[in-house]
Amino acid sequence: MSKKKYTFIDLFAGCGGLSEGFLQTGRYEALAHVEWEKPMVETLRHRLVAKWGETVEEAKRKVILFDIQKTDELINGLWSDEANAKYGLQNSDDVKTTGLKGLIGKKHVDLIIGGPPCQAYSIHGRATDKDSMNNDYRNFLFESFCKVVDAFRPEIFVFENVGGLLSAKPGGIPVRNRIYDAFTNIGYQIRTPEEMPLALYDAVNFNVPQHRPRVIILGIRHDSKLELDDLYKSIEKEQNLKGELTVRDAIGQLPALYPLPKQVKEGRYLRSHQLNPQPDITQHEARNHGSRERSIFKEWVEKNMNHISHQAMIDYYFEKTGHKTLYQKYKSLEWDKPSHTIVAHLSKDGYMFIHPDSEQQRSITIREAACLMTFPIDYQFLGSTPYNYKMIGNAVPVNFASAIARGLYKALDKKK
Repeated sequence: MSKKKYTFIDLFAGCGGLSEGFLQTGRYEALAHVEWEKPMVETLRHRLVAKWGETVEEAKRKVILFDIQKTDELINGLWSDEANAKYGLQNSDDVKTTGLKGLIGKKHVDLIIGGPPCQAYSIHGRATDKDSMNNDYRNFLFESFCKVVDAFRPEIFVFENVGGLLSAKPGGIPVRNRIYDAFTNIGYQIRTPEEMPLALYDAVNFNVPQHRPRVIILGIRHDSKLELDDLYKSIEKEQNLKGELTVRDAIGQLPALYPLPKQVKEGRYLRSHQLNPQPDITQHEARNHGSRERSIFKEWVEKNMNHISHQAMIDYYFEKTGHKTLYQKYKSLEWDKPSHTIVAHLSKDGYMFIHPDSEQQRSITIREAACLMTFPIDYQFLGSTPYNYKMIGNAVPVNFASAIARGLYKALDKKK
């Protein structure tokens, strides 16, 4: 007898890391994905067609380009003239008219999953913003998530975010208290603000070659027969037991990219298949680094400068560039360790993600960043290079998402 497939809506879907992980288990059906940035929408639509058998038209219907802050319009449709003007060419007419409710129809929604943008909760973001991001609208996007949950009443929701959520206090009130109140007020049980630190997990423990601490807030409807602790325990059983994956495991087999001789145009790299031949791999091109950057990258890796003092790093940056900074500017990956957290700042530059081979003298490529996030090798990212890095850095690692999905369906199967 075939196993039941559980249905889900993915909010703040990005380029699809969380959806991909759930779909890979074979136990879930995606009903809708909501995202407001066009390159991410196009990437996810392309993936649904290329991998998951959706037609172009169905992918266009299911992946909705819309600002979730306009939550009532998202749920019910009848989009305003302003919204139609902004999004009218990007979504199916029936979705514009009837919203998520029209798209879902009579289907039952088992889960709502997603992670609101995390910059407003990140410790680094708060440290570099003059208002500590207290006035950032993204602090309150969980309210839109909560409204969608209330509209469709799934048995479970999964809310993923950065560890900084645990300490963020927009308006002087801990955001975890706000989140707790919002979901309990609509009839969902979640961990109390005091218990939320127990929901902090590092993706490296779930077959991801990267340290990436994330809070996983699970909620269950008040009339569910599920137990919240059982859900968390079921997810925790999916942790890898064979040790941590490393940078070498993730990108060691990708073709090397060596800088061309100086007499050739500055910033060009040659892909070498001689040492590790394999079929053509897309989106694996180096950035156009200049000669100064190359020499810094080479020296940084050869001298293992990740382990010098913070002040020495600051002094090194001034010595090399003549510019002052309070923050570390360079960091390299290390072959036999997991990567540090892949971040959206990769869209600006790759100085904190120097390739561990000193002879390659470069930062990591789009494909290498994707592999460190456990995206399948055939996953194609659409849009500009900066947007590719941004969407990868903001995603949920696919293997982590799959582990969460497996833990949840096992608990659901057991209950049924």
